[in-house]
Amino acid sequence: MQLPQTFEDLISEAEGFELYSKLIQQINKDFLLANIDLDFDESILPSSLKYMLHEIVFKLIQEKFAEYLNLLYITDVSEIKIKRLDGSDTLKLSEEVTFLVLQREWQKVWFRNNYS
Repeated sequence: MQLPQTFEDLISEAEGFELYSKLIQQINKDFLLANIDLDFDESILPSSLKYMLHEIVFKLIQEKFAEYLNLLYITDVSEIKIKRLDGSDTLKLSEEVTFLVLQREWQKVWFRNNYS
């Protein structure tokens, strides 16, 4: 599986496979497991999803770092990918982490759809 390299590619792939709602369900499930109070409606617009996830990740990095680390653990984002990011700009870092979370969530949905 080749992971999408942009948010737009990820969303178009999810919609192309008709798995966008499954992606939202997976995000909701993992955020709940990470004890983050969040419940996206399956009909949320992709732009709103991106904005809200970015905002949440930014707040977690700034205010609740332990919960941020727990989210990365629950979603199973690669530690190597996180370490490669430049942490000097928190806003940019949170945007990149948001995309890595979305990529990983998409990967889970795609594998489940193709191999179950």
